[in-house]
Amino acid sequence: MSEKLQKVLARAGHGSRREMEAWIAAGRVSVDGEIAGLGDRVEADAKIRIDGRAVSLKSADDIVCRVLAYHKPEGEICSRKDPEGRTTVFERLPKVRDARWVAVGRLDINTSGLLLFTCDGELANRLMHPSNEVEREYAVRTFGEVPEVAVQRLRTGVTLEDGPAQFDSIKAAGGEGINQWWHVTLREGRNREVRRLWESQEVQVSRLIRVRYGQVELPKTLPRGGWIELPIDQVNYLRQLAGLEPETRSMLGTDKHSVARSKVKSAKIRRAVRKHKVGSNHGKPTRQRD
Repeated sequence: MSEKLQKVLARAGHGSRREMEAWIAAGRVSVDGEIAGLGDRVEADAKIRIDGRAVSLKSADDIVCRVLAYHKPEGEICSRKDPEGRTTVFERLPKVRDARWVAVGRLDINTSGLLLFTCDGELANRLMHPSNEVEREYAVRTFGEVPEVAVQRLRTGVTLEDGPAQFDSIKAAGGEGINQWWHVTLREGRNREVRRLWESQEVQVSRLIRVRYGQVELPKTLPRGGWIELPIDQVNYLRQLAGLEPETRSMLGTDKHSVARSKVKSAKIRRAVRKHKVGSNHGKPTRQRD
């Protein structure tokens, strides 16, 4: 049975469906020797190339859906490559065979915290779709006094340049001196929305950390620049949110070799964090460009 080309490529882990549509529109994809077009459908035995390179395709039954939780530091950008040479969120992720990691959404350069990656482009595409309003929670540190009337406006709604917006919840979380911590939630994923909401009340945000995506929380023991693979129950929670069938397999085993794999994974995290400290500009976040 034929399927849409962009769906097949996304499922096989070559990128999100949106990325694949852009590649097809740019003439980078060919099917059986002919340049592909948007809307093309392909059979399972089609010969597909991206930029002239043959790509491997897998059926849905051959693909194990994997998801990583990454603790993004400030100063990293959510792009695969950066012409300015800045560190990207993809540089310390583990290698994956015949596929690549796709980020589920984005965090701006000055925002840290939980960022999810998956090798299943269809899962990423569905989770990022505006209709799939997954609740996100952020820890926000503000600088200076925040009037109660400003907090009430953020609860009831304000008008930003791209339309009405509000926090679903906003709670004070302590602080010292003129620095105050808050926990806020919202279900939209508009660009820099959390910062822009606070800025609409002339409140300066000095730290912004995403601590939760749906029911997936940022592990308290996960260092900045480190990653951890999610167990199958959390993977299937995300697949349920996206309206996909549950996964039945996992790369995280429960046999006698699991301890060894866990040690290898911990070593990878330590190496990633060391590389981050040496090679990035952590501690000197760059101003976000709008």
